[in-house]
Amino acid sequence: MKASSYHYKTLKDAPSDTELVSHKLMIRAGMIKPIASGIYSWLPLGLKILRKIENIIREEMNKGGCLEIYMPMVQPKSLWDETGRSDEYGPELLGFKDRGDRDFYLGPTHEEVVTDLARKEINSPKDLPLTLYQIQPKFRDEIRPRFGVMRAREFLMKDAYSFDLDEQSMRDTYSKIKEIYIKIFEKLNLDYRVVNADSGSIGGSSSEEFHVLADSGEDLLAFSDKSDFACNVELIDQDDVEKIPGMDSPDGKGKLDVKRGIEVGHIFQLGNKYSKSMDLKVQDNNEIKYLEMGCYGIGVSRIIAASIEQNHDDKGIIFNKALSPFDLVIVLINQKNDESINLKANHFYEKLNELGIDVLLDDRDCSPGIKFSDAELIGVPYQVILSKNSIESNSYEVVSRSDLSKKLLTEEELFALFS
Repeated sequence: MKASSYHYKTLKDAPSDTELVSHKLMIRAGMIKPIASGIYSWLPLGLKILRKIENIIREEMNKGGCLEIYMPMVQPKSLWDETGRSDEYGPELLGFKDRGDRDFYLGPTHEEVVTDLARKEINSPKDLPLTLYQIQPKFRDEIRPRFGVMRAREFLMKDAYSFDLDEQSMRDTYSKIKEIYIKIFEKLNLDYRVVNADSGSIGGSSSEEFHVLADSGEDLLAFSDKSDFACNVELIDQDDVEKIPGMDSPDGKGKLDVKRGIEVGHIFQLGNKYSKSMDLKVQDNNEIKYLEMGCYGIGVSRIIAASIEQNHDDKGIIFNKALSPFDLVIVLINQKNDESINLKANHFYEKLNELGIDVLLDDRDCSPGIKFSDAELIGVPYQVILSKNSIESNSYEVVSRSDLSKKLLTEEELFALFS
């Protein structure tokens, strides 16, 4: 992509009402624009990152045998009345009437809708096990939207729902989806923890959260230094949180430490909470059985903010390759005064694209300082600096965004580095 033909506009300063680093940097980098409180338009740069995350999620979910569907965001209130959640869920449910005076909600989650779908589609044990998922906007009427896309009213989510004949099968499916989630977050290359959690308004017998570790996280997590044990501190019977570090781990392995985390995923063993209330059942060997369900969410848009909270410096965002909108930026210096620079830039651009490298060619008519600061702001892993001197000497400066280290490479060495 060439910056001169890309909608590529950055801000020197963030608006005064932004709080978290991720909110400031996403606005400054031109990834999102607010349209109302907690509601954002996603611009080309931000949407490109969203799509990369979606692709990683889809690849792993599909490999795990999960089937993608798409359910309506608008949901009949009557389905929520069946489960009793019209009253339980609270004011985050945004409702309205259609012209026929029928009541609907904008979906904050889809347990009722998918259970209704399942009772129409699952006719016998032969249809099981079944796991359905979608990637779709959700709407929750937060009383105080804040922190940009971290706590927005409208957000993009991957939600999946599993259906099994018995409790053990449900637990097996739950374990399988948990492993899929681990593969997803490993591919995203984020520092995260899986912790035991409260099931909240979704319900069910047990649940676990996936947290990206960051000092700005709203949740305090306790985890063992010798095992996989981890949980949200709110589940520990301890009045004084400051006493937790150094405590014996509840599993008897190692000592506890605490860190803050940002919840980006949550998986639940629902059991038959929804299948019983909505009469989702099949006949198995002359016995009527209510299906056992699980549900599994990932906050797609929240992952971007969480990644930025974990990886940034005073110059801007530091993206890894999995999340970065581009693999590298070619920065042209004074190309307006020397056509040889444009010719060499196009050669680099075409060659790197042939190698499968996603390149942003910054050919804008602006100062080198603006180009450098923008490249640092949007967090692309590498910058390649191209000037008349570098062409004449066949020595090109390559800057790593992770630590701003620099090295000089010949054209041949540069292509070898990215091949």
